[in-house]
Amino acid sequence: MRYALIPVVLAPFAVALMASQGNAQSDSAPEIADQQRRLVAARAQSAAAAERAAKLDAAANAERDQAAKALAEEQALAAKVQQAQADITAATARIALVDRLLSDQQQQLAVQQGPIARLVAALCSLAQRPSAVAVVQPGSVADLVHVRAVLGSTLPLVQARTAGLRGELDRTRRLRADALLAAQSLTDSRRRLESNRIALARLEAEHRLKSQNFSRSALAESDRAIGLGERARDLVDQMQTTGDAASTGRALAQLPGPLPRPVQPGEIPPGALPWDTGSAPWRLPATGKLVTGFGEISDGGVTARGLTFAVPGEADVMAPAAGKIVFAGPFRGYGNVVIIDHGGGWTTLVSGLGTLSVKLNQPIGQGALIGAAQPGEDRRITVELRRKGRPVDPVALTG
Repeated sequence: MRYALIPVVLAPFAVALMASQGNAQSDSAPEIADQQRRLVAARAQSAAAAERAAKLDAAANAERDQAAKALAEEQALAAKVQQAQADITAATARIALVDRLLSDQQQQLAVQQGPIARLVAALCSLAQRPSAVAVVQPGSVADLVHVRAVLGSTLPLVQARTAGLRGELDRTRRLRADALLAAQSLTDSRRRLESNRIALARLEAEHRLKSQNFSRSALAESDRAIGLGERARDLVDQMQTTGDAASTGRALAQLPGPLPRPVQPGEIPPGALPWDTGSAPWRLPATGKLVTGFGEISDGGVTARGLTFAVPGEADVMAPAAGKIVFAGPFRGYGNVVIIDHGGGWTTLVSGLGTLSVKLNQPIGQGALIGAAQPGEDRRITVELRRKGRPVDPVALTG
């Protein structure tokens, strides 16, 4: 019965086709994972070497010291060599990975193509039989329904599997393209490695030659320095033996002079006056008899810090030097007091005044009236000159 034989012919191929439907895990999965880890590690090493080479190139370009610059250049080229080696390792791992994937792909294609090829062969064999033979052959309706059911379930499966096979074939083509790229990358990396090694060898030879030249120059300069030292020593010996008086006199003349005598208490340092130093840069404020001089010690053991004069009652009192009034008024038992700021830390204090002719913050010139002595007989006017708060003997400034 022809219709009864068709299911028997097609059934083994349909079962095999359905059995190959699943994508079985390849036994080479651990090996592929290992190749992937090697590839990732090699790429990471290449990236780290490239970053290190870029930093060393920048440091070499910025370096001014020739020795440090040469060392940085050699280190940069060595990093580039390491980068090329890492690229070769990555390309090798990539080629091995692609080869393994292609092998697995071909095995999977072989497994999937077998049932389909046998099914297509059976269908072609049936298709070559004349239709009249199939019609003439007796068979039941059940056999016909069974045949249609088998064909109906097989054809979609065939269509799906053939579509999957086309996708697998496309993947195979992509893997082959990746294999070509990996091979080209391996070739480029090897060429770059060889170029970097040659450049590193040339740079090391160049630096070695420069180092030798510098060593010879340093040796020559050292010999020259030794010769100059011997000549200087001969000159010194000659000077010691001849005892040239003129040379000794010139050497003595070049010695620094004696230091000036330190300023004694009450003396005025040279160039210390902030105002015009004419014939009398500082004048006595009143005309009278000197009663107490600067530095005299009274019966009570007190050292005088200024000059005290006996003047007639209501005698005029003048400003000893130009300046600005910073105090004008009575102070304790000293009568009216006037303090004049001359600038540069110099001040003059006049005490014992009866009346005042100036006011606070008033600018005043040398010899201007600042007040008068108290009325009565034998009045005392005291004047003190100070520099930065320390008393100074004003006799050296008076005309």
